[in-house]
This record gives sequence, C-alpha cells and structure tokens, in this order.
Amino acid sequence: MIDLDTPNKSTKQSFKIFSRENTMLIFILLLAALIGLLLAGLLLFYSNLQKSDTIQSGVFIKGINVSGLTKDEAKILVHQELRSNMNDHIVLTYKGIEYYVEIEQIEASFDIDKAVDYAYNIARSGNFFTDMPNYLYVLMTNINLDLDLLYNDEMLNRYIEQIQAILPDQLTQSDYYTEDDKLYVTNGTIGAKIQTDILKTNILYAIQDISYNNKSIEIPTTLEYPEPINVLEIHKDIHKDMQNAYYTTEPYAVFADVTGVDFNMNYLLNSINEDRNAEEYSIDLVYTYPDVTIQDLGQDAFPNLLGKYTTKYVSNANRTTNLRLASNKIDGYVLMPGETFSYNQTVGKRTIAEGYKNAAIYENGEVTDGVGGGICQISSTLYNAIVAADLEIMERHNHTFVSTYVPAGQDATVAWGSLDFKFRNNRDYPIKISSNVSDGYATVKIYGLAREVEYDQKLETTTIKNTATSLVVDSYRVLRLNGNVVEKRRIFRDTYKKH
Repeated sequence: MIDLDTPNKSTKQSFKIFSRENTMLIFILLLAALIGLLLAGLLLFYSNLQKSDTIQSGVFIKGINVSGLTKDEAKILVHQELRSNMNDHIVLTYKGIEYYVEIEQIEASFDIDKAVDYAYNIARSGNFFTDMPNYLYVLMTNINLDLDLLYNDEMLNRYIEQIQAILPDQLTQSDYYTEDDKLYVTNGTIGAKIQTDILKTNILYAIQDISYNNKSIEIPTTLEYPEPINVLEIHKDIHKDMQNAYYTTEPYAVFADVTGVDFNMNYLLNSINEDRNAEEYSIDLVYTYPDVTIQDLGQDAFPNLLGKYTTKYVSNANRTTNLRLASNKIDGYVLMPGETFSYNQTVGKRTIAEGYKNAAIYENGEVTDGVGGGICQISSTLYNAIVAADLEIMERHNHTFVSTYVPAGQDATVAWGSLDFKFRNNRDYPIKISSNVSDGYATVKIYGLAREVEYDQKLETTTIKNTATSLVVDSYRVLRLNGNVVEKRRIFRDTYKKH
C-alpha cells in the first residue's frame, strides 16, 4: 500500500529535473529572440544605410567635416574651404630674395572627387559582416582622409630652372673667347646649385599643407664646381683649315671662306699648370687668311630676305655705344647649314678694354649699372628676326623684368658665362646676318635663299596671368601663307617679376 502523504523519492527527483530544463529552454528562446530582433534591427539599419545618399558620420576630408552630406554637397564644401585657405602662389627665398611658384601655372589641384567617392563608399561594399564593423569603427574614432595632389611636373621643373638661372650665386663654367688675335680662356667659378628634388618635395608638401600661405620656403642649394678647362676641346673648336669662299647659281650654293686658325696647345697647358687659380689665360692665335672671302661674293650669293626685326632705343651715349659694339660683332656673320650660332661666343666678353660702357642692366633681380648694359637689346632684336626667318632656337632666356624695347615674351637675355642665345641654321642654304644701329633704331635682317614655299613668320604673345607680383606670357610662332594662318605653335612660356 502506498502512503500518499509520503512522496516517492524518484518522482520528486524527476519533477526537479523537468523544472530546470524548462527554465534553460525559456532562457535560450528569449536570447534567440533578442538576438534575432537585434540582427533584424541591424539588417534594417544596414539596408537603410545602403540606400542613403549621404556620407556616414565621423568622416573628415583634410580636416573638413563631410558627415551627413551628399557627394555633391561634400565636393562643394571641400572646394570652398580649400579655396578660402590656400594662396595662389608659393614664396621661395634665397639670401633675402623672394621668388614665386604660381599654383595655377604648375596646374596644381587636389583630387576632391576621388576623396569624396572614397568617403561615400565607406561601409558600402555590400558585405554586411565587413561594412558594419567599418561603420562602427569610423563612427567611434572618426577618420580624416587626405587629398591626392595633382600637378604638372614638367612645368614645376621649368619654374625651378628659371629660378636657378637668376640666383645671385651663379656657377660660371670655364669658357673662352678670341680678341685681337689672341685666345683668352677664363677659369670657372663655384656657384650655388638648387637641390631640385628636395625643393620639389618641399613645394609639394607646402601645397598639401593648406596653412602654408603665411610661410616661405628656403631654397636648398649645394655648391657646384665648374668643369676643368679642357684644352683639347677648345682646340677642336678653334682650329680651322683655310678655305676660299665661292658660290654657284645652278643650283644656288654658297661655300663660305674659312680663315685658318690655330694656337700652341702645349704653351696654353703650361700656362694653366703654372697657375691653376688664375682668372684668365691668353695665347696668340696663328691665322692663315683666304684669298676670297664670302664678303667678296657680294649680296648676290644671298638673294632673299628671310626675316627682319627692328627695335627702338633711347638716346643714351653709353648704351648706344654698347649697342653698336654688339651689333658690329654679328653684322655680316654667315652661318652654314647645320651650324649653331652662339651670341656670347660671337660678341665676346663685355669689358671696358673692348670699349663697352656702363649702362643699366638687370642683376640679381634689380636694375643697376654694369659694363655692357644694353646688349640684350641686340640679342632680343636678333631673336625676333631669327623667329621670322624660321630658324631653330636652341637656347633662349627671358629677363627677370619685362623689357622696354620688345613686348613681354619676345626678349632674349644673355650673360657671359651663364645665359646665352643660340640658334641653328636648319635650312639647306647659308644665312647671313645684317645688323645696324643708327638713328634711334636697331635692325637685324636675315638673308639667304627662300624655300619653294616660304611662310610669313611672326612672333606673337598671349598674357596667361597678370598679378601684382608677376606676369606670365606664352610666345607663339605664327605661320601665314597668303595672309591665312596655317600654324600657330607655342615655343616658350615666360614669367616676369613686377617692379
């Protein structure tokens, strides 16, 4: 008989086990429901996030908060902020002199579109398990995206080259010139060489740092040493065998006279070895003269006027003297096909002994008096005549400031030992230079033989940028045939400082 008042031991134990399992099951079900609700909420949030047209919270571009903005709104905001904080030029300094790199001229800009696209696509890969952690990380920590800098490397290199050409501590290479039946060889001098790679890095870093507008960059330089005097190369340049001039008319061909020239190489080498630090060495030249010169052939050998240019000069005795001396040096010069003309080598070193006077020149970015002032007017007049004659320009430099005698972009400055004006006779017939200075005008004419089709040549300029501190112009070679433009080709871009 079972006693109802006394519970069975095994029955009591089964009841307790059933209660614990029930509780655990309920907990698991509730937890699963909670996780499901959370997951459903996250999925719903993720779905809305994918459909949103705005950038998520916590995103900055170059310190500019673009959170909650559409792509177009973000691009406009970043562009406006950059424009209001950036300057239009970089200031470079060297020994107290300021130089400028125009931001627009090196075509520097930030790739805003790329940065905004990246910001917009954060947590939008389409993968829930990677997007949500990325979203939460950015939300909690914030991210600041940088902007890629785009620029024209060729133009930046050209700016640095132009600055190098006008640094006050110019390297002077060893050189030579002939005067009064003598060969003079000049020693070079140590100069400052811009460390281009370092300067470019500093310039680009300054542009990327939008707070740079109140700063200037010191131009990094190293000492550059001139090449040693090469007597063998000088001899190769100087030595000539004598030849009489003549020409033919069927077909037209000119064979220029050549005066034989030589010098004693051993004597020059001994002079250099005795005093390697001397500023200049000299040696007599030995000439063998032709019986018939090209001048004896007369103008008939150069039947056509290929190019002409005239500039007006001011009435100043010293400057006029310099103009005439330089003009006389190039007058009558004949350049055979393929040969290169060097203004410095032809005119020679400008010295008091040669008769040059003190007149206004540009030096270290300033106007001052110097020996030979004014000869750049002859080189500039010659440059324009050479362009009109469609000859190949090999080397040409613009002044620091705009010249008074030619428009901006049409000048050609020269400096002994550094800046030269060179051109090559790229025609199949010799050319002859005629140069004259009189009655307030300097005129250069180029004579030769016209081609079957000869274009009218002209040098034209266009102002690219005109600010309070600088002027930038493009020079074009314009070809016309029967009055119609058949080609317009840019040959130089020049930057000038304002006074």
